This record gives sequence, C-alpha cells and structure tokens, in this order.
Amino acid sequence: MLLCDRLIRELSIKSDMIDPFVDELLQKSVISYGISSYGYDARVADEFKVFTNVDNAIIDPKNFSAQSFVDRKTNCCVIPPNSFALARTVEYFKIPKDIFVLCVGKSTYARCGIIVNVTPLEPEWEGHVTLEFSNTTQLPAKIYANEGACQFLFFKISEVCETSYKDRGGKYMGQKGVTLPKIMHR
Repeated sequence: MLLCDRLIRELSIKSDMIDPFVDELLQKSVISYGISSYGYDARVADEFKVFTNVDNAIIDPKNFSAQSFVDRKTNCCVIPPNSFALARTVEYFKIPKDIFVLCVGKSTYARCGIIVNVTPLEPEWEGHVTLEFSNTTQLPAKIYANEGACQFLFFKISEVCETSYKDRGGKYMGQKGVTLPKIMHR
C-alpha cells in the first residue's frame, strides 16, 4: 500500500523517519520540497562530488578511486555536459521494518535533461541518501542546494521481511555525507 501524506507524517513523528521533516510542500521560487500527497520531496544538501577525468581514472565499482571526483561545497553545483555528480539529501532517513521506499526524479530537473537516480531504501536502513545526478545534455547543468531533488514513495509491506538491511549489516548503513561506492570484504 502506497502511503498518503497523513501516514507519512505520522511515521515521521512517531519513528523520526525523516529528519528534518518539512510538513508542507514548499514551492514558491524554489524547486519544491516537503510533504506531498503521496510522497516526500527531499532536498539536496550543499555537498557535491563532481565527476572529473583529469587523472584518467577508470570507474571500477570494486575498487573505486575518489580521484574520479572533485569536491564542492556550494549553493549551486554545475555538472559538466554528459557527466554526473554525487550529492546527498539534507534529510536523514530511518526506515521502519515494515516500510519499503522507492525514489523518483523531479519533473523540473527531468525536463532539463537532468536525471536523479537513487536505489531503494530497504526496511531498517538509515542515513543520508546519496543522490546521483546525471546531466544527459551537451550543456552544463545546474543543481540547486537546499531545494527539491527527488520524491520518495513509501510503501507499507504486507509481510515483514525475515532479514532487514540493519540485520544483515548493510554496507551503507548509517551513512553520513556523500558516500562513494564500496564493496564489503568479509
């Protein structure tokens, strides 16, 4: 079952699911953020990692090099043409064990050729969400910090899983800031 604004609000108050929680949809002179009818529009923080290939790095998800990015702390991040940047949400999420979360992009950015990708937030995951912004155009593209970046949709699960993200010690549990790809070594 997809949760409505009332149920998202109740969960955020009861279990601190979204912090800070904006209890209205703010949209005047900004890319909208806050509670919506059936979701929550999260904001992008002012921390960005912009892809660069200055050092001829190879993108290897099993052995990722931070040299592939330059760090920027700014109110407006410019992503080069046909490139991407990593960022994070302003909000810190704590997903209850009976909730599953999907993320979709904002139409304002999509209509500019900017795609945001976020993998699902699994039951009992918590942290700042790392956001991946792809600039699919041949022009530089702007991302505005502290404004809406994507919308999270919350689903009540019909049956609670046997093993949650927290139970299995997921590698991105409790992440703060922009988190680069990593592989667990056990």
